[in-house]
Amino acid sequence: MRLAHYIWQGREQVGIVIGDRVYSLSDRDPDLRDARDLLERGQEALSEAQRLEAAIRAGERPLSEDAAVPLEQVCLLPPIRRPEKIICLGLNYRDHAREAGMPIPQEPIFFAKYANALIGPRDPIPLPRAVAQLDYEVELAVVIGREGKYVSESEAMAYVTGYMVLNDVSARDFQFRTGQWTHGKTFDGFAPCGPFLVTADEVGDPHALRLRLWVNGELRQDSHTGEMIFSIPYLVHYFSQLFTLRPGDIISTGTPPGVGMGRRPPTYLNEGDEVVAWIERIGELRNRVMREEALTGQVYAS
Repeated sequence: MRLAHYIWQGREQVGIVIGDRVYSLSDRDPDLRDARDLLERGQEALSEAQRLEAAIRAGERPLSEDAAVPLEQVCLLPPIRRPEKIICLGLNYRDHAREAGMPIPQEPIFFAKYANALIGPRDPIPLPRAVAQLDYEVELAVVIGREGKYVSESEAMAYVTGYMVLNDVSARDFQFRTGQWTHGKTFDGFAPCGPFLVTADEVGDPHALRLRLWVNGELRQDSHTGEMIFSIPYLVHYFSQLFTLRPGDIISTGTPPGVGMGRRPPTYLNEGDEVVAWIERIGELRNRVMREEALTGQVYAS
């Protein structure tokens, strides 16, 4: 199942994507505003959404006529708009660690992004006036579906509800000013994600996915999630030792080689560049870089 978070006729809604249409779950329940709202209601709510999807695919009409809208007519938002946590992995691909000139980590290196960084799959990426080294990072983002603390590695995948594409946009000139990477990671709009929350049953093995990124049509990153140093079950287990994982939490699993910083000479993003981040069986983000001053009125997560 593919869950979309979107604005239609001035109202935030969550819906099921089937083909080129989205079917609103909020039409039935106006309190549902994004996928996190659905996840917080537990497995039964998710199962009910899956039953509705099956009914629609079978030609039934479990929702009103007004609930179905062409995808091209809606404004797609981040599937999870207000997560409690956005946990991001650094150096989780060996070749990326090498291109960054850093040692292979012996345990996960992580930092935080905040909800202000989240934007939708078609939204512009802001180029802040103070940033000169704007970079891209295609990543597989894991979405937690149930609360967990001290989760064993063998049980970890039961806590994963699905996946998204996430572009870990980075200001390198801020990231490395101190030892705290968050400085360059969580500017407004620095986490395009989506296009949908794709449930785990539809994706299959998350360590068997190709991921790629293009800038202005030029392929910059091309790798495979099987190249991760720390697997998704291990990461869920590891982070659950540190803090309670909750529905809607996002774990972004790191980027492969090919980032702008690693090129010789380094090649950073400029105003007008189009960045396309794609992951097999999940979808793509298509975001254009725009000067921050030109984005007055842009809707960011709050």
